[in-house]
Amino acid sequence: MSVAKILVWVLIIWTAVFGVYYVRDVLKHKEDFKSVKYIPAIIIGALANFFDTLGIGSYATSTTAFKFTKTCPDDLIPGTLNVAYAIPVVTEAVVFIQKVTVDPLTLVLMIGAAVLGAVIGASVVSKWDLKKVRIALGCALIALAIVMICKLTGIGPFGIVGTASGLTGAKLVIGVLINFVLGALMIVGLGLYAPCMALCLLLGLSADIAFPIMMGSCAFLMPSAGIKFVKEGKYNRATSLVLTISGVIGVLVACFIITSLPLTVLTWIVTAVMIICAIIFFKDATKA
Repeated sequence: MSVAKILVWVLIIWTAVFGVYYVRDVLKHKEDFKSVKYIPAIIIGALANFFDTLGIGSYATSTTAFKFTKTCPDDLIPGTLNVAYAIPVVTEAVVFIQKVTVDPLTLVLMIGAAVLGAVIGASVVSKWDLKKVRIALGCALIALAIVMICKLTGIGPFGIVGTASGLTGAKLVIGVLINFVLGALMIVGLGLYAPCMALCLLLGLSADIAFPIMMGSCAFLMPSAGIKFVKEGKYNRATSLVLTISGVIGVLVACFIITSLPLTVLTWIVTAVMIICAIIFFKDATKA
């Protein structure tokens, strides 16, 4: 059995454990379904996870939509997002880990680094000035996006777009160390997707290689966080289930589109995503 299949089966089994907790808790509170705003929840779940699969992320868009449509009480938003989107994110990871051929060592070490960063590194990065971190990440994403545009258009001395499927030597060490930090930053509220995309491109990996790495990094964390919120009852149960189902549909549609795109087109999309996420980082920094 290949490393990719082992990762997929571990993900599926762990997510099934989460699913038992999740569904059992929802069924115990069937009365909650009477107050669900089905149409907004379906649209939010599908669109947020569609864009999440593209690498833009789902949390910011969902939070804004929740507030606008009054779909979820503010105090339940963190738990609802973690619980509702765990299965869609795992679906993303399962599809891309199987569809995209990544060097097994690179995949395992990069995902493992992010998970370790989230588990043991969050207490360290939580003491950092997150406003400055957001500004730094935003600047880095803009700078790399400019370099990628130059590479794609053949302007300047930047060489060609990377095509590697794995990392070795110093590049692998750098990738693992930085993804460790990104995993820690994800736990304290900064998204992992766009910085991880940028990291992969900067190290010379092909644009499609970023998807299984960044999605696998998040997928191994979300079921664990989801179980915690389910046990505490700190989430909107019925709305979460609607978001999960529509979210999986949004993911599958996006996965089909991404995996059928030519690599050059995908690289342009990834570059656009980095610019969008940089703007979001700058916007969040002004609020901090």
